[in-house]
Amino acid sequence: MADFTWLPANRATTDDVDAVFATGGARKCRCQALKVPGWIWRDTTQEQRDAALLEQTACGTTGPTSGLIGYVDGEAAGWVAVEKRENYPRLWSRKQAWMRMDPELEGVWSVTCFVVRKGRRQSGLTYELAAATVEYGQQVGARVLEGYPIEPAPGKSVIWDEASVGLVQVFLEAGYEVVASPTLRRRVVRRRLSGAS
Repeated sequence: MADFTWLPANRATTDDVDAVFATGGARKCRCQALKVPGWIWRDTTQEQRDAALLEQTACGTTGPTSGLIGYVDGEAAGWVAVEKRENYPRLWSRKQAWMRMDPELEGVWSVTCFVVRKGRRQSGLTYELAAATVEYGQQVGARVLEGYPIEPAPGKSVIWDEASVGLVQVFLEAGYEVVASPTLRRRVVRRRLSGAS
């Protein structure tokens, strides 16, 4: 059985981050969709997104950082974005109801994106990464973890890049609960962490 480990991205190398983001839609977006106040493809260049990700991950520093790198048998294989909710300006600038839930709730950290390298997909790695967010959230003192996954209609599937926000089942397996269903497919999930009131 493969050995899964994870590190906050600031303790990983830029090579590890680049390896995970090298293919698929993640290569272009660089986990900036909820960071850019406007429309990501109109308001940023590829060079700006590349630089922003490296700045936000703060590899080789003491942080803060913007996510976790997952390793399978020592090889960088996946990413999950997790940081304070206020670090995502687009969560507040858009009008979808799921993006403005409980703005007064304190200590919320958002889990916004999963990336798995080609060759490692459909291996359960997103489940491991979701579980890692719980351990990490406890380490950094988060009170609530919040995600925005999709739940496809019965019998329907999603393409990989569409599922980058996570699937509901992945979060449920990590102990999150559905707290809202604002659209046909969008869910808001939360996990209160130990010690949180």
